[in-house]
Amino acid sequence: MYDLPYYKEEDKEIILRFIHEHPFAFVSGCDEEQKPVATQLPVFIEERNGVHYLTGHIMRNMDHHKAFGKNPNVLVVFTGPHTYVSATWYSNPVQASTWNYMSVHAKGKIKFLEEDGVINVLKKLTLHFENNNSSSSTVFDNLPDAYKQPLMKAIVAFEIEVESIRHVFKLSQDRDEMSYHNIIQKLTEQGGDAKKIADIMKQRAEKVFGKNKNLSGS
Repeated sequence: MYDLPYYKEEDKEIILRFIHEHPFAFVSGCDEEQKPVATQLPVFIEERNGVHYLTGHIMRNMDHHKAFGKNPNVLVVFTGPHTYVSATWYSNPVQASTWNYMSVHAKGKIKFLEEDGVINVLKKLTLHFENNNSSSSTVFDNLPDAYKQPLMKAIVAFEIEVESIRHVFKLSQDRDEMSYHNIIQKLTEQGGDAKKIADIMKQRAEKVFGKNKNLSGS
């Protein structure tokens, strides 16, 4: 991780909101032989008694399920839009180009839940991702038992008690103001993820140059 001060967000609520808005996470760890394993899945974050927890479910007896059962230490990575940034857009273009992106890393220990926990997680996740529409046909409580019972046997729910949250919001904060706004213009013209990054940079411009007046464009 680029653990540099000018790539950091001081407002913890903004970091947590980023996790809420990008729930499809990369969950990685190591098995008992220290070989890496990973999977990607939607997770839900909530706070209980001042502690943050991530919950979700995976299929039983997959490599990551077996590995996490032996070694509970996991890293959960949340990512957002990202884009190439050409150095030709800088005031001084004779230097390396880069990549702008946003990422949050949550570390903790995973715990697999019993059947009641599976039900609670499925209720919570389906309702949350259906925007709390309790009448939706795909909400857990509205699914027929004949469908739910075999499904629940095939999956296992988990809970991760978050021990630390680190992040990097690399959005050209280390550039001079002229370069910064030129990058925004160039990215906006490209559309897609590039424009999403440009829009975020626009929103943060006043904060960046209000707090980082001594940053150079090198």
